[in-house]
Amino acid sequence: MSRLFIISNRLPITIEKNGENYFYRPSSGGLVSAISAYLGQEANSRFTRKVWVGVSDCSEKLWKSADSGINAEYEFMPVFVSPKHYEQYYDGFSNSVLWPLFHYFPSFADYQPSFFEGYHKVNAKFAEELEQTIDARDTVWIHDYHLLPLAGMLREKFPQLTIGFFLHIPFPSYELFRVIPREWQHELINGMLGADVIGFHTEDYLEHFLTCVQKVMKVTVQGRTIRRSGRDVRVGAFPIGIDFKRFHEGSSDRAVLLKRSEYLRSKQDKKLIFSVDRLDYSKGVFNRLKGYGEFLVQNPHYKEKVVFALVIVPSRDSIRKYAERKKMIDEYIGNLNSRLGNINWQPVMYQYGHLSFEELLGLYTACDLALITPIRDGMNLVAKEFVASRRDKQGVLVLSEMAGAANQLAEALLINPNDRREISRMIKVGLEMSPDEQESRMTAMQESVRSYDVVTWAKQFFTALDRVSAEQIKKEPLLLDNFAKAKMFESYAGSTKRLILLDYDGTLSPFFADPQMASPSTAVLQVLQELSNDPVNKVYIVSGRDSDSLENWLGHLPLGLIAEHGVKMRHAGGDWQVSGSADIKVALHDIAEIMRSVVNQCPGSFIEQKDFSIAWHYRNAEINLASIKAGQLLQMLREKADLSKLSILNGHKVIEVKGAATNKGEAIAQLLNGSAYDFILCAGDDQTDEDMFLKLKDEKTAFTIKVGSEPSMAHYNLLTPYLIQELLERLSAARQTHQQFEL
Repeated sequence: MSRLFIISNRLPITIEKNGENYFYRPSSGGLVSAISAYLGQEANSRFTRKVWVGVSDCSEKLWKSADSGINAEYEFMPVFVSPKHYEQYYDGFSNSVLWPLFHYFPSFADYQPSFFEGYHKVNAKFAEELEQTIDARDTVWIHDYHLLPLAGMLREKFPQLTIGFFLHIPFPSYELFRVIPREWQHELINGMLGADVIGFHTEDYLEHFLTCVQKVMKVTVQGRTIRRSGRDVRVGAFPIGIDFKRFHEGSSDRAVLLKRSEYLRSKQDKKLIFSVDRLDYSKGVFNRLKGYGEFLVQNPHYKEKVVFALVIVPSRDSIRKYAERKKMIDEYIGNLNSRLGNINWQPVMYQYGHLSFEELLGLYTACDLALITPIRDGMNLVAKEFVASRRDKQGVLVLSEMAGAANQLAEALLINPNDRREISRMIKVGLEMSPDEQESRMTAMQESVRSYDVVTWAKQFFTALDRVSAEQIKKEPLLLDNFAKAKMFESYAGSTKRLILLDYDGTLSPFFADPQMASPSTAVLQVLQELSNDPVNKVYIVSGRDSDSLENWLGHLPLGLIAEHGVKMRHAGGDWQVSGSADIKVALHDIAEIMRSVVNQCPGSFIEQKDFSIAWHYRNAEINLASIKAGQLLQMLREKADLSKLSILNGHKVIEVKGAATNKGEAIAQLLNGSAYDFILCAGDDQTDEDMFLKLKDEKTAFTIKVGSEPSMAHYNLLTPYLIQELLERLSAARQTHQQFEL
């Protein structure tokens, strides 16, 4: 069994000082309630330890003084962050960029570079603290928009770690997400893709995310699976639930009944409307109040017969937009009460503060109508709590269709939160709804909330996480680990005649949007120079590139070059030898016309013309359109190309046509013919390199390496070109026979 690490912005406790003593109290919030319910009911037998990680709201010194007094079902691991960085991370990027943008208030976003720098630093601090504690056997469950980059940061350090990520707010459409500076877009999406499972509340949010992955990262999505860096990332919709039993049975507790009686006496024969929300522009409180005001104007007979109990829970009021919103609400309520109310009756009873659990359930069960109208909300657990608390199966829920909960609570009176007249009409419909209809609607909603509670939510998420983790293990490539490296180094050190065969793009150089930008780095040139200088080594670059590019980049080195998949070959210090024929060039002429027609239909794609081959590249094109056009092009080529002379290669975002008689395997066969090498290293990343791997399959002295994680004829996999470079550097350091290699 493993440990579970729950990662959230804040720890679910607050340390306070009373005189000389320190004590802690639980923090409020839907996330805390949901996770605590799952941990308490289901996770005890699943994990050996449960550790909650988050920022502490006190100093490290104070935490250490109070820590020994904490007694809970799970441990707490505080992350201590400087006030400046936390402000940039929390008030800045999290709540002045991501929150407004993800809730469709783009004009409220403030794109200050310092905000993103602070956000990155705090996420890196979380990663640094976790790296000292976790290992690959653990499970990490990251929560919400404050920590979007964290999964990616952990994945770099722990490739086999099981990571889940859940976003508790909406994910916006691509048209909104794209307004974020491009560098930030990449870090956010790339960070999320570090998880094995990414969860959202609704199908809409899920689809928006997949679109952003395709358009921002240029990654192909298959259904709900994203293939990323050799891993499958699963995306799912898991609408979070509540602890139904706590609210349903809690409504009959003595303390709750006392509060309910108090509220019933206070309202007397009036109808009671109730709303509770955090202070936030996304909650639609101002429109809600105006809709209620419209209701009183349109239905004057309800004056002095209805009262609206509105509770606003303080939140982020240090942020300007929040303070402005509170001022607007305060002023509107004062104006409404003075304009429509009198000495004996006030239309709105307003409280700016927190409610106890007993007070909350008392109001839930005493009110006639719950008015919940967010402009945009990830889920909205208040709606579900209200439904769960009504054991009498009475009461009406008026709910914004923009809340994630609306998908599950279809029997509520759904409204557009920007339509004040509709809010007014639905208040009237709700207050006049018959008891039988109330019971029918409430029964259906309770069944929905009961059947998909917080434990079901967590179970489904972990089921998906378990399934993906099991599949990852099955698909794990045979990585070139330390033991395999030791064997290779020993063979290299003891050999006297070596052949080193290296593909270029995707092996020595990462892929670039413009192929002509993929010139070798200084480090690659240096290691190739060192390997080629060793008289025991014969080094060849075996590429699909044209001969001019290879000559320009690598021609000054004492190594061999093989271009266009074997059509052209140049031994070290020699001249180019061509095996291609003139009739291949003629056959390719018609292929070029076909490819040019596709380029015109697919912006961002382009043709690379070589002497004896031609390639259509689409890595810069819009991914959905490019995928369609790639399929169409393959079909046209298979129908029209003379396959007795030509072969079609479907590579990594490239389709290439070349002579059928030549391939990399046949090219290196010439090098193997009559030569007894006691060490062969061959590395490549593409389908065209499989011909080399196949040719070397039975060579006992050969080490073949596939760059990437896909299944291959190669003996081993290394995941990136940088790991190949590192391997070559260590080999080049071995200048003497039988030199020992340090792992």
